Amino acid sequence: MAFIDEFQPKQFTLTAESETFWRVTFTNPPVNVIGPDMIRELKELLTELETDPGVNVVVFDSANPDFYLAHYDLLANPAEAESLPSPTGFAAWPDVLVRLSKVPAVTVSAIRGIARGAGSEFVLATDIRFASRQKAILGQMEVGFAALAGGGAQARLSPLVGRARSFEILLSGSDFDGDLAERYGYVNRAIDDSEFEEFVAAWATRVSRWDPRVIREIKTAVNADTLPADAKFPPQSDAFWFAASTPSFQAVTKALVEHGLQQDTDIEHHLGEQIAPIAQKANAELA
Repeated sequence: MAFIDEFQPKQFTLTAESETFWRVTFTNPPVNVIGPDMIRELKELLTELETDPGVNVVVFDSANPDFYLAHYDLLANPAEAESLPSPTGFAAWPDVLVRLSKVPAVTVSAIRGIARGAGSEFVLATDIRFASRQKAILGQMEVGFAALAGGGAQARLSPLVGRARSFEILLSGSDFDGDLAERYGYVNRAIDDSEFEEFVAAWATRVSRWDPRVIREIKTAVNADTLPADAKFPPQSDAFWFAASTPSFQAVTKALVEHGLQQDTDIEHHLGEQIAPIAQKANAELA
């Protein structure tokens, strides 16, 4: 039996639009946080994609129009994810992202809704990023936790948006809508939401029909000139997990959870705006 028939993930659905075009749709309510179960299933999917010669394009989208991938699951036990196999030898999340960036198939993030933190890191690791003009929100809010982003956002953002804009994104912790993300190079392009699904499907279908040999040759050539060195990722992951152990990080997380973090609440919809005053208050109380 084919992998796509045997594989039964719970955190996303896997659909074969054709023999050469697969679709992965995130389905982890309420806001699609990235936890150990999703990481485990993504690792299984990547193991297949790394060796499957027939898949040319994989589109990653979300069943929730408001949340693409909200962020890492801050309430999960990190040891669960770290106990999973890691072919790269890296920590759990960098292992997923480094492997995702190198699979032979073309990977496309179809971003409707919020992709912050690890969600933003996921889309940065894919080959193509298309964003809904009205629905997409991207951002790296780790600065609010007094932490460096752990999944390599620093290494991937700078070649895309430049040094100054990387500082703007990483130091502000703010949200960037589809139009601004397109202008900065954070995404390839922003498309009106009414045309978004049709556009992504048409683009992916067109590319999926090319000769797989030439797709892989193009990816190999472009990757050689553009992918960050793997050695950049472990120090960033280590810095994040060190920060996660500090009283400041824990106090900010506790305060955000009390405001409804990881639920479909106002704080998740407007985290880029609200994290600063909440973090500042939590740190003041800690002092």
